[in-house]
Amino acid sequence: MLNHQTADDVIETLADLVRINSVNPNYDSGVPEVELASYVERYFEHLGIETWRQEVYPDRPNVIARIPGRNPERRIVLEAHLDTVSTDGMTIDPWRPTICDGRLYGRGACDTKGGMAAMMHALASLNRDQTPPECEVLFAATIDEEFSYRGVVALCNSLAPGVVHPSVLASDIAPQDPWHAEVAIVAEPTGLLPVIASKGVVRFMIETQGRAAHSSKPHLGANAIAHMAHIITAIEQDTLRLMQREHPLLGPATCNIGTVRGGVQVNFVPDRCTIEIDRRLLPSEERETVLAHYQQLVDSVAATHPEMCVILHPPTLSDRPLETDARGPAVLSLVAVLDELGLPSTPCGVPFGSDASKFGALGIPSMIFGPGSIDQAHSAIEYIECSQVIQAAEIYRRFLLSYS
Repeated sequence: MLNHQTADDVIETLADLVRINSVNPNYDSGVPEVELASYVERYFEHLGIETWRQEVYPDRPNVIARIPGRNPERRIVLEAHLDTVSTDGMTIDPWRPTICDGRLYGRGACDTKGGMAAMMHALASLNRDQTPPECEVLFAATIDEEFSYRGVVALCNSLAPGVVHPSVLASDIAPQDPWHAEVAIVAEPTGLLPVIASKGVVRFMIETQGRAAHSSKPHLGANAIAHMAHIITAIEQDTLRLMQREHPLLGPATCNIGTVRGGVQVNFVPDRCTIEIDRRLLPSEERETVLAHYQQLVDSVAATHPEMCVILHPPTLSDRPLETDARGPAVLSLVAVLDELGLPSTPCGVPFGSDASKFGALGIPSMIFGPGSIDQAHSAIEYIECSQVIQAAEIYRRFLLSYS
């Protein structure tokens, strides 16, 4: 078990991580992740643990640390992302970690610097105790999870050469001859529950094109917003069918129209309108099949409105679902550790995505597991229970030692 001093060190490391702004640079107030990556790198180098960088973009490196195992032909991967979402709307100081009532507050504390700190200390404890696990352990701190997954895609490409290039959509990773990782655990706030299934996603834009005219003579134009209203109605009706089929761990697939944009000013007939759609996928669904369905849907609406011109644009982001066998040795090992500690251990699913699906796409049994609640992630008052972070470090450590 982690001793009292080590437990305090875990929380001190978490506070250090929270102090460093690592908002994804694609968001307002964002910065490259290099400062946080450098902290992680120094942490392991100070302990004498083999560490290296993988440059993904300028000043945006992944950092990888390695603990040798007794069997160099076997490997476990632990992964946590460096970046956070924007601080817009936060009502606390995002970079001033504060502990109150057993909770540490700050941006990224829950998503996912708490899990990162716990993983770092799990490796540190193996190194300190000179206790080699059966399998080699790689810990990867990756960039860009909160925007387009470039970090984990680059990591998978480096470990499985030729499978995927970082410029390719994350969803395009296809099962090949996988590198010899036997399991991957990805840190996300799961409340210390073992997650073996998550939904995938495809995001795309639909555009209606009309004809501009003066609002005093609307019959001379073609109203793109009015046309889009027919598309939205059809999508909303179609979404009801998704409720008719549920995954045992994930529930039904979902479809959300997240943005609507159209028109120039009130006295113009609008010649363009767009909507953006977030469609969450079940493990039984393929991106191409889902997109083909929506293409057929908009085509059928357009066929009943002769003046309508509608375009379904290629996806801006897509990611595969995750589904890992609950009877596999990796899941059973984590369940056994949780049982040993008297914690809930029933494998479950979550609706949100993570880097785990990219490992799963390579045929690697993957789990999502970490401290904190997803309800606090991205929130105006983000926090994490310190006790869960400490527990997570012990759980990761025991898993690495017990998996064989």
